[in-house]
Order: sequence, then C-alpha cells, then structure tokens
Amino acid sequence: MKELSAFPIGNKNDAFARYFIGQSYLYPLTLEQIPTFNVTFEPACRNNWHIHHSKNGGGQLLICVSGRGWYQEWGKEPRELHPGDVVNIPANVKHWHGAAKDSWFQHIAQEIPGEELSTEWCEPVDDETYSRLP
Repeated sequence: MKELSAFPIGNKNDAFARYFIGQSYLYPLTLEQIPTFNVTFEPACRNNWHIHHSKNGGGQLLICVSGRGWYQEWGKEPRELHPGDVVNIPANVKHWHGAAKDSWFQHIAQEIPGEELSTEWCEPVDDETYSRLP
C-alpha cells in the first residue's frame, strides 16, 4: 500500500472496527508522554459519533496530514479538513471524523491527558447524513 504522508499507514484498525464504517488503519507514533497515533481512513470511512469523557482536562487533538476529511460536533455544521488543519476537541463533546467520499485521509490523533478518561462510542454517522457532504 502506498504511503500517503511521512507517517506510516500501519495495520488495519481491527480492534476498533465495530466503531467505524469502512476501513481504517492505525499506526502508533509514540506511547510515551502523550500517546500519539496516525489514523488513516480509506475513502468514505468514518468513525461513529463518540465522546471523550473526562472529569478534568481531556479531549482530543487532531492534526490533519494528508487527503481530505470531515469533522463534526453534535448540533453543528460539518467542517471540511485538509493537510495542516488542526482540530481541538474539548472533553465531553459528541463528534465524529473521517474521510471524504473521494479521498483517503490521515490525521495524527492525541488523547489529551485528564482525570477519569473514557471514550463513549455512540451511533454511526448514517449514510443519509454522510451522503449530503460534498
């Protein structure tokens, strides 16, 4: 498989496959200090709505490195993502992210340190909602 950026694609993300529509790949860049992963999405792949819970601190940081993708917070309009875009996701905010229909997409993901961290996986982003995206 062709690499999309300076970061390896990694292996199929089978451990979390039930929380994705389509195929994603995961490559751990580091597990020290702030665990950091390169996440790659095949075209039209997206994760389910989810919430990174934290009592204090927490959240997630995405740094887009390749392709075109989407990010959306519950109740807000979707945001198109391109290489160089940074998404700061506060703790306790329901959201999803993934690739555009016609593009592979990669982002670096960091879980922000906090207290009593957990991720709640919710419903999939339905095809009707996703198909309205350009």
